[in-house]
Amino acid sequence: MGTYDRWMGTLRGKTLFITGASRGIGLAIALRAARDGANIVIAAKTATPHPKLPGTIYTAAEEIRAAGGRALPVAVDIREEEQVRAAVEAAAAEFGGIDILVNNASAISLTPTAETPMKRFDLMMGINTRGTFLCTQQCLPHLRRAANPQVLMISPPLDLSPRWFGPHVAYSIAKYGMSLCVLGMAEEFRPWGIGVNALWPRTIIATAALQVIPGAPVERARKPEIMADAAWQVLTGEGRARTGEFLLDETVLREAGMTDFTSYAVDPEQELVTDLFV
Repeated sequence: MGTYDRWMGTLRGKTLFITGASRGIGLAIALRAARDGANIVIAAKTATPHPKLPGTIYTAAEEIRAAGGRALPVAVDIREEEQVRAAVEAAAAEFGGIDILVNNASAISLTPTAETPMKRFDLMMGINTRGTFLCTQQCLPHLRRAANPQVLMISPPLDLSPRWFGPHVAYSIAKYGMSLCVLGMAEEFRPWGIGVNALWPRTIIATAALQVIPGAPVERARKPEIMADAAWQVLTGEGRARTGEFLLDETVLREAGMTDFTSYAVDPEQELVTDLFV
């Protein structure tokens, strides 16, 4: 039996610190882990109902417990260092440590330069790039003590093609900042056996945020569960063996032997829309 065999195929007993886990992809990843009996730290900003988007950290906690996991809802703005530090301390106190960090929280504005207010620019940089760096930094001492520790960024493959920057340069910079963290941290953390990878959807995903955008082709999207299943495949693997990679959900699942993806489609009759950066 290999060193890490006892962790393969389950997240039972593992503690996952997931940013932005009150809804969407973050919640889907949490629920998939909860089915194994994992401990989930819901590190998100929504403590009271959002006027347009469903779900709070407390409703997410209820769903996670119903799915078989343990949950710790923590109201945290990941732009605020003290809030992140307190959330990490609360997580370690509740569950005895942190095994996995999922940097999922993100802000988006697909606007050209002249139409991107600096307040929005700062929000995207603060949540996407800075928030990812901050959460990883604060979780690092716990990850270094964990067995098979991993960090997963929900961020795109690094591709410096101008076509990914021209239409929305601010968002691209902020999102690629998360991916640059993967590139650097995978190398930095390699001596400690911490796997650091990026996961991105091949198609658009039917999150609540997408559904409130007027005219968004939700019927041509896939459900968040495809990202959750792909994340599960990565996180149940050996962090030492897979690190510094930029993965697509469909590719990960094909590697695991899946060939039929129709169940993930919102409408299997519709042609899927490829996501940005793919």
